Amino acid sequence: MAFKRSTLLILLLNITFFYACKTTRDLSLLNNIVIKPIDSIASAPKADTTTMAKEKPVTPIILPAPKKDDSRTDAFLADMLRQYPPYFDEIIKKRKDLRVQIIYTQINRDGNNKAEFKDYYFNVNDKDYFYPASTVKMPAALLALQRLNELNLPGVDRQTTMITESAYSGQTPVYNDPTTPDGSPNIEQYIKKIFVVSDNDAFNRLYEFLGPQYITEQLRNKGYKDVQINHRLEVQLSDDENRHTNPVEFRDAKGKIIYAQPMQHNTARYAQRNDLVGKAYYKSGVLINEPMNFSAKNRLSLQDLHDIIRSIMFPQSVPEKQRFNITPEQYRFVWQYMSQLPGETDYLQYDSSFYDAYGKFLLLGSHKNAQLPSGVRIFNKTGDAYGFLIDVAYIADFENNVEFMLSAVIYCNENQTLNDDTYEYESIGLPFMKRLGEVIYNYELKRERLHSPNLSNFKIEYGK
Repeated sequence: MAFKRSTLLILLLNITFFYACKTTRDLSLLNNIVIKPIDSIASAPKADTTTMAKEKPVTPIILPAPKKDDSRTDAFLADMLRQYPPYFDEIIKKRKDLRVQIIYTQINRDGNNKAEFKDYYFNVNDKDYFYPASTVKMPAALLALQRLNELNLPGVDRQTTMITESAYSGQTPVYNDPTTPDGSPNIEQYIKKIFVVSDNDAFNRLYEFLGPQYITEQLRNKGYKDVQINHRLEVQLSDDENRHTNPVEFRDAKGKIIYAQPMQHNTARYAQRNDLVGKAYYKSGVLINEPMNFSAKNRLSLQDLHDIIRSIMFPQSVPEKQRFNITPEQYRFVWQYMSQLPGETDYLQYDSSFYDAYGKFLLLGSHKNAQLPSGVRIFNKTGDAYGFLIDVAYIADFENNVEFMLSAVIYCNENQTLNDDTYEYESIGLPFMKRLGEVIYNYELKRERLHSPNLSNFKIEYGK
C-alpha cells in the first residue's frame, strides 16, 4: 500500500510539472501576439481555445517613427513673442501652416567697436521651402559689381552703357533707359531700381549679364549651399529659355563697343528637389487639385539670406571666401540704395504708389503714411510672391545707437490655393512683419550694452 502511495505521488508531481511547463509556453506565445483594437464588442471575434497553443508567434507590426521636426527655435526668442499674445499667439499656434521663420541677431561691440553677433531662431528649417521672390535680387546686385571687377577692363564699370541684345526665343533687347540722365542703360541704375523699388526687369538684365550658372556657383562657393537661381522674374519662359541668356555689349560715350559678351548657355545639372507648396493651384485658368511643384524655381533659404546681408553690412566679420569681391566704395553704394527711400531718389521719378513703407515690411508694414522713427534706417531686401512675404534687414538707429539684424518669412495663403490672387498679405503678413520689427526694436532700445556702438560708418547722405 505504501508502494502504491509513493507511486501515485510521483505520478501526480510529473503531471503537475508537465502542465506548468505547457502553461508557461502558451503564455510566451501570447506575449508575441499583436492585439488589434476592436471597433465594438459585437464585432469581437470568438476565441478558438482549441488551436491557440499551436499557432506560430505573430511578428509585431512596427509603425514608422513620426517625422522628426528639425526646426530650430531658441527659448529666448519664443518667450519674447509669447509676451505679446494679441500679436503672436495665432502665429505661434499656426507656425507650421504659416511656414513662419525668424532669425534675430543681437550685435554687441567691444572696446574697439568690433561687432560680435548672437543669433536667435524661431522655427527655422532650411528644409522648409519658401519661394524667395525678389530677395534673389540682392545677391545678384552684389555679384554684378563683383563680375565687373573680375573683367577689369578699362572703361567698363557700373556706369558704362550696357546694351542688351536678343538672340534666342523669349529674349528681349534693351537699348535705352529713360530713368538715367543720358537715357543709357547701365548696371548702376539697375542696382538702384532693385533696392529702391524692387524692379523685376532690372534683375532680369543682371541675370542675363551674369548667367544663372555663375550666380549659383558663386554663391555656393561662398558657402551659401542652399541656393539655386535658375530663372528670370515675372516673365514666363521655359527652362531652356532661362538657360540661355542674352548677348551683352558695353559701349563708351561714342557708342564704340569696349566689351562684347556672347549669348551664354547654362548646361549645369540642377539639384533634384521635391519642393511642393499648397493643396491646389491655377494654371492657365484651370484649377489643378494638387500641390504646386516649385522644384524648378529659385531657391534661397532664410539662413543664407541672413548670412548674405551680414556679409554685405559687415564683410570683415565673415571668412574671406564668403565675401563679395567688391571695393569699399562699392559697398557704400550698395548700402545707400538698400536704405534709400523712393522719395529720396532724384532720377527714379516714381509716383505716390511707391511710399516709404513700400519696401520696408519690418517696422513699417504696409501703411502708406507710415514713417521710420527719427534716426532709423533699414538696410534690407524684401520679397513677396505666391503668398510668401520675406524681409531680411539690418536696422540702425543713429540717434539711440541701436543696431540689430532681423530676417523673417511668412506664408499668407489660408485657402492653400496658389495663383488665385487671394493672399492674406494685408491681414496677416504685413501686420506680423510690422509688429515683429517693433517688438525687437523696442527691446533693443532698452537692452543694456557694455559698449555703445559707433555707427558713423553707415551714415549716408541720400539723394540721386
